[in-house]
Amino acid sequence: MKRITVNTNYVGLVFKNGEFKRVLTTGTYWLGFGENVTLYDKSKDYDFSTAELDVLLLNEDFVNLIYLVSVADNELTLVYQNRNFKNVLKAGRYVIWKGLSAYEFVTVDISKIEIENTIDKYLFEKGALFNFIRMYKIEAYEKGIMLIDGKFDRILEAGTYLYWKNNITIDVLKADLRQLNMEIVGQEILTKDKAQLRVNFTIQYKVEDVVKALLMNKDFEKQLYVTMQLALRSAVGLMTFDELMESKEKIGTAVLEATLAKAEELGVKLADAGVKDIILSGEIKDIMNQVLVAEKRAQANMITRREETASTRSLLNTAKLMEDNAMLYKLKEMEYVEKIAEKINTISLSGSGQIVDQLKQIFVK
Repeated sequence: MKRITVNTNYVGLVFKNGEFKRVLTTGTYWLGFGENVTLYDKSKDYDFSTAELDVLLLNEDFVNLIYLVSVADNELTLVYQNRNFKNVLKAGRYVIWKGLSAYEFVTVDISKIEIENTIDKYLFEKGALFNFIRMYKIEAYEKGIMLIDGKFDRILEAGTYLYWKNNITIDVLKADLRQLNMEIVGQEILTKDKAQLRVNFTIQYKVEDVVKALLMNKDFEKQLYVTMQLALRSAVGLMTFDELMESKEKIGTAVLEATLAKAEELGVKLADAGVKDIILSGEIKDIMNQVLVAEKRAQANMITRREETASTRSLLNTAKLMEDNAMLYKLKEMEYVEKIAEKINTISLSGSGQIVDQLKQIFVK
């Protein structure tokens, strides 16, 4: 005979020759010959094998001392201890001792992707539950589409979306709804008169239909690039070099008009487009410089001739006035004498007074 004591927070299971006999709760007991006891702490969790648990469940006293939680393959069970979240139980059978704490068990079906609203959102941030969910975040400037098992399901507005992890495939595609910029650079193009040049072109656009952009078209941005590139080449090819240099803003207008419908099929709205740079080859630059020099020279010659003509006309008008008015003629003489005198530092006179008389005669009629 052997005497044992089972404390308040323990349970004893008595075995004899390996066979389960009875359950011992709080108290003092005597064990018979061949009997031994295994003590279990109620505050801890124990994993019983399937065979062991099947035998123990045949004893009514054992069944009354435990919570038996059975979780199916497509389920999760959330365990709350004293109204606080404790852990998550996956598929299997679990034994939790009664008595020390109050337990609550919430079983959820994860065979569907939707998460029940009854589950507190803060639990998704806990590591134990976070491993069982899928999270997708759509920013304020984005819009998305959700595909379930490869099929279109819904459009996702800005927000955070949580779904259970299971064998259902979920894909979330997102598009930026802000105004975007696309650069088409280094395009080698021949004008209508066979002048070769390189063009840099820029486009502003916005995604308006995410279903068309993401679902009905593959790589819509690449398609938009090719569409704008071809339209640019076509527009430049219809213009001569001189027309292009005089009104390059027409290229942007022509490209927009030619691509609006195609852009709409891609789910995109074009806002603006225009030529950023026109880069000329070395030979074209030399020719342009020669043309510019010739034009400037011609303009300079024209201005010179215009000024000479105006000056001659002015002289002619002055001569006619002096011809009709002797006093005006004399004043003009005095003006020239004054100009001449300004350039003379000293005057030396020699000889008789005839020189003075001659000077006086200049100012006398």
